[in-house]
Amino acid sequence: MPEIKQRNLNPAVYEQALTLGLSPLVAKVLAGRISDSTIDLQTIVQPELRYLPHPERLKDAVKAAQRIAQAIIKGEVIGILTDYDVDGITSHVVFYRTLTEWFGVSPDKVQSLIGHRINDGYGVSAGLVARILSQPVLPDLIITADCGSSDEARIALLRQAGIEVIVTDHHALPESGVPESAFAVVNPTQADCDYPDATIAGCMVAWLVMSSTRNHLIQKHYLPVSSPKLSKLLSYVALGTVADCVSLGQSAVNRAVVRTGLTLINQFDQPCWRAFRRLLKKDNAVFTPDMLGFQLGPRINARGRLDDPYAALHFMLSAYDHQADHYLSLLDQDNEDRKAIEQEMATYAQGIATEQVLARRQGLAIVVPDGHAGVQGIVASRVTQKTGKPSVVLCPALNPDHLSGSARSVDQVHIRDVLQLVAQQHSEVLVKFGGHKGAAGLTILRSQQEIFAELFDWAVKQQLSETEHLNPTLWVDEHLAPEQINIETWQQLQQLQPYGREFDNPMFLGVFFVEQLRPVGADQSHLQLLLSCPNTGFSFKAIWFKALAAGAKVNFQEGANIKVAYQLSLNEYKGQSSVQLLVEWAE
Repeated sequence: MPEIKQRNLNPAVYEQALTLGLSPLVAKVLAGRISDSTIDLQTIVQPELRYLPHPERLKDAVKAAQRIAQAIIKGEVIGILTDYDVDGITSHVVFYRTLTEWFGVSPDKVQSLIGHRINDGYGVSAGLVARILSQPVLPDLIITADCGSSDEARIALLRQAGIEVIVTDHHALPESGVPESAFAVVNPTQADCDYPDATIAGCMVAWLVMSSTRNHLIQKHYLPVSSPKLSKLLSYVALGTVADCVSLGQSAVNRAVVRTGLTLINQFDQPCWRAFRRLLKKDNAVFTPDMLGFQLGPRINARGRLDDPYAALHFMLSAYDHQADHYLSLLDQDNEDRKAIEQEMATYAQGIATEQVLARRQGLAIVVPDGHAGVQGIVASRVTQKTGKPSVVLCPALNPDHLSGSARSVDQVHIRDVLQLVAQQHSEVLVKFGGHKGAAGLTILRSQQEIFAELFDWAVKQQLSETEHLNPTLWVDEHLAPEQINIETWQQLQQLQPYGREFDNPMFLGVFFVEQLRPVGADQSHLQLLLSCPNTGFSFKAIWFKALAAGAKVNFQEGANIKVAYQLSLNEYKGQSSVQLLVEWAE
């Protein structure tokens, strides 16, 4: 059972919110999420592109843009090297479409270079570099996105072959610093980078670099001054930003990008967005961050986790609806396969996690001996969500002496810093690692797995106070009166979209009488309820997704009074709209 906690309100933020004309309820929701009293709430409540800092404040952005512009003007072959997850794929789309559509580069001058998760591993891997160097035509310039900061050795091999590499990334730099063999490194986490927001996703770094490149091409008279800006590509950046779980709390940049991108997506002028709407059978749907994060993102990720990732890229780049439908069907099937593998791994991992929690570990390191490396990140997320503790899930790697892992964390713990501390304590445990505050990837020596587990737990505890103990926590905003549970309240709360990491959807706590309940869904794992407020005449439909998954049971029946933590959602059926409760927890 999670620990239910009421959010603490920041009084200065609450007062500032009221001065902006927001309702007391919306002001409280803001005041429970924003800790910085000096923040300009206007940038959070009404995020707009005009709040974006100039791209050339990114260190090396000018240097990178000048080199890319030179390659375009001279007709050089340009390679795009990205990761296989949503952030990497959307970064790839930004680069590819900008080069070929905005800047007029012939497609035969652009090489798409994406590693295979199982065969190559993450980033600028040895396997991917070997394949690049075996090509009949080598690229003159490679631009990375969402990777490269920790890949000096492989970048050096490319440089020795005469290929210049521009690294664009957002992951924390290794202790050794930037890859010295790179021509330029554009990464907002660099200590001497002037860009004021280090939380942006890799796809946003890519977009900023290409925006700067456009400026340089105009300065060189290669493009006319009237050349269109790259704003239309923010639809892809919005998807990558949401799916990569970067902060939507304190970041005006991320909020502006996601809100603008969602507006573009909801115009449905691209085949990929139309295909996704058809797949969900929601012809009139308005896409939200939750739909991107929990519906589309996993389908794109599934391809890179289980198979060759190029189908995901082809889906995003589809020029025709039938192409988008075809590639999305492949992604959807992969996603179904992923779910089956994930369920088996998650059951095993949760059992090990329970043992480690009982042993009073704060950082959980779980080895799944026959696990699939492509699903370990999702399983780590499940473990962290259920236990409230940072976790690493490790599976056999291509090298039989190694285990590859994915780590996920909670707000109190910076997971990449945890791995750095492990490396400092025992340099031979970690083969490689990289990541940011909320997530990381790593490879360890199989022979060192027990030492790693102990060090990981120790390093997590170093970021906590002596009395702090991590548990699953459910943060609630306040109690809503029955008459407040309506469409008008839901509409008020929509003013604060986008919700996401570090800016959670509003959660409310209430006591209800259970009028009806019944299992629903293809596998009968969801629970549909009719809840009423005694002596008021108010009743509400509610849905509790996955309440009965994996044999779980609820401890109440019809006729019981129960305490419920819930969100408000809009249910649309046969042209009628009504408020529905999304149950997060009940007993």
